Amino acid sequence: MNRKLVATALLAVGLIGCQANPVSGRKQLVLVSEEQAQASSAQAYAQTLSEAQKKGNISTDAALNSRVKRITDRLIVQAGNMYPPSREWKWSVAVIDEPALNAWCMPGGKMAIYTGIIEKLKLTDDEIAQIMGHEISHAILGHGRERMSRAMAMQGGMTLGSIVAGRDLSILAPVADIALTLPNSREGESEADRYGIELAARAGYDPHAAVRLWEKMGAASGNGPPVFLSTHPSPDNRIQALNALVPQMMPVYEKARR
Repeated sequence: MNRKLVATALLAVGLIGCQANPVSGRKQLVLVSEEQAQASSAQAYAQTLSEAQKKGNISTDAALNSRVKRITDRLIVQAGNMYPPSREWKWSVAVIDEPALNAWCMPGGKMAIYTGIIEKLKLTDDEIAQIMGHEISHAILGHGRERMSRAMAMQGGMTLGSIVAGRDLSILAPVADIALTLPNSREGESEADRYGIELAARAGYDPHAAVRLWEKMGAASGNGPPVFLSTHPSPDNRIQALNALVPQMMPVYEKARR
């Protein structure tokens, strides 16, 4: 396939794959179906946890695991209210015992948070809720499918053309692995901040914690940004944006607390 044909295929796929997100309304490039995204993410998630298990890096701290599950369970309920199809997802959360300042949620609700971010930043429940609310928002906003679509685009026009044709591609599993490490766009990160703070507020977690969290993250990035901050808006810009959202979210939080 020559360059002109590849460019034509990319343009055609881009036009076909442009969809409005049902939560945010933003137009997204989506080349992978929700079913494909969830299936490939489940496979990548199982592999990630298997590797962590072999290294002895799955947390056995019962209190910590219970704490994380209690927080994420409340967020999952509100995710279902915000995006009803997520009520059918097979949600799962793992606590990975590694020093990374990181957390994530894959398509279909496969989540992980690392002990490094909890311990180093001495996170409160409200702050954990802000992190996981942000990550869950990535999932319900379809950002994982966007990353997978970007990963597919990296595979070239032949691959893209085969997706448009509706073929079940075996490369989707490795693409999910790529998408897990491929950063979200700055637009996606800002979007997840916006819906993440609302998700946490709906679950009864203090919106002010979002500001405190990013102040801690900003301080922790003094020697270079941790994984969780790669390609994210700068902490100062993020804090400013979140501060502006706090007054809007307080009535939601107060209602949830009642």
